Amino acid sequence: MNTAAQRPGNLRTGFGPAPDAVALREQPGIVRVPTPFGPSAWMLTRHADVRRMLGDAESFRNGWGPEDLDGMRRDPRQLSGDRSGNLLSLDPPDHTRLRRMLTPEFTVRRMRRLEPRIVEIVDEHLDAMERGGAPADLVSQFALPIPSLVICELLGVPPSDQAEFQARTNRQLDTTLPEEEKARLAEEMLAYMEDLVARARRDPGEDLLGMLIREHDDELSNAELVGIGNLLLVAGHETTSNMLGLGTLALLRHPDQLALVRDDPDSVPKAVEELLRWLSVVNGGSPRMATRDVEIAGTTIRRGDLVVFNLPAANRDPELTDDPDRLDITRPTTPHLGFGHGVHHCLGAPLARMEMRIAFPALLRRFPGLRLAVPDEEVAFATHQAIYGLEELPVAW
Repeated sequence: MNTAAQRPGNLRTGFGPAPDAVALREQPGIVRVPTPFGPSAWMLTRHADVRRMLGDAESFRNGWGPEDLDGMRRDPRQLSGDRSGNLLSLDPPDHTRLRRMLTPEFTVRRMRRLEPRIVEIVDEHLDAMERGGAPADLVSQFALPIPSLVICELLGVPPSDQAEFQARTNRQLDTTLPEEEKARLAEEMLAYMEDLVARARRDPGEDLLGMLIREHDDELSNAELVGIGNLLLVAGHETTSNMLGLGTLALLRHPDQLALVRDDPDSVPKAVEELLRWLSVVNGGSPRMATRDVEIAGTTIRRGDLVVFNLPAANRDPELTDDPDRLDITRPTTPHLGFGHGVHHCLGAPLARMEMRIAFPALLRRFPGLRLAVPDEEVAFATHQAIYGLEELPVAW
């Protein structure tokens, strides 16, 4: 998350971290930065510092001001004050309770049940691109709709609702919409999720909501199930879609590595991990509040101090790997922070990895001559979005 004022050095403009974040990483110690929500915060940019902070949920919890330490102030991100089901804004023990119930649904074994359907979804969109002919916008025709439909499958959205669900989801991700339109779409999605949960209560299926209801009916409120659905929609859709768009552009700019992904199945898992590290589409996460005095990088962070962190800078830390600014899908897999770390490590990481491992080689095999349909310098990065990505990616083949 880039938390300082929006000046040029604080914005990402290509694949790398924001220049300000790199400059902070290269100087000794840590510094305070201004934030858009009031108090200043300590900014962590080095891999070891970020990993240590994220791994210490007792010393660093979600929060915005000293009042949060005593549970007296409402989180301004949740205007209703209701964090139900939103793992990202919860701390132990509430977080632990929900995570314990959700973790079995996101094991690699359970995610493999979705694999045949994900292959079908990817092939259907490749078929549609081929029928439509070049040029095509890879973002709107491939990267955005595939994760959206996978979330539909995961949540048990009926086929008759999927087109409208997908259209609403895509509109919600449009950062140019007026605030009133964003609020209206959020209300529509909330109402739909409430209806979906009600239907799952009446007739639990084999989807995520159905399994949670069957196995934990008396432990989960409707509000928590709705919150879980909304979290998966945002966390499981925009992140993966932006990885598919940015990752394809990165491979197009590195044709030797593109050829490996296309032609060597054994290279694909390592390629996905390197792209996750090198691209780091999630800039940061919820600010953390120190619950006690903690020393990091020679600086004492006092109880009640706010801490923010920059994942793109941390994932390109020279202490993490050699030549970190070079994309190299053959390098040994690093303990990158692309999915976070600690108790808030991304629950859906196995699903996201599966989607990318299927989608990237399928795209490149279907269109072995894939290339940009515009000059390279005209590709527009979505510099102001919370989840970093591309505005569009015109391609031909």
